[in-house]
Amino acid sequence: MTIAPTLQNYMVDKGIQFDLIPHEPAMTSLGTAHAGHIPGGSMAKGVMLSNGQHYMLAVMPASHHLRLSDLKAELGQELRLASEDEIVEVFRDCDRGAIPPVGSCYGLNVIIENDMDRQRDIYFEGGDHATLVHVKGEEFARLNPQAQHGSFSEPMY
Repeated sequence: MTIAPTLQNYMVDKGIQFDLIPHEPAMTSLGTAHAGHIPGGSMAKGVMLSNGQHYMLAVMPASHHLRLSDLKAELGQELRLASEDEIVEVFRDCDRGAIPPVGSCYGLNVIIENDMDRQRDIYFEGGDHATLVHVKGEEFARLNPQAQHGSFSEPMY
């Protein structure tokens, strides 16, 4: 079990209490939640966006999909999904598609879906497709201390 060094160092420096949980490899956040026997609402996923000058990370439950128009309205700016190449450039120590929903340690502004604030336990990819990070909700808030909060996603089902 391993997590991205950038994330691990950040969590240790902040004194974040966390557990690592191995799981069968999965290629989507919702698939990872199923593989780890975790409710989709407790599994956080990050979506990297760009406003043309800066990147940011939108964090929401794995069971939700992004409403980009709502996020644009929430933030008052034009946004687009970042390309795979842009994501790989920012999250250099993470496997493709396994980015952690912790933008602070990668220099990204973060906005968190309000539904995540109601979770007692939060799980997320730690940088690979076989290890989950588990933290309490209050610890997750400490991971993204400057994050904005808003409503910009909806359940897939």
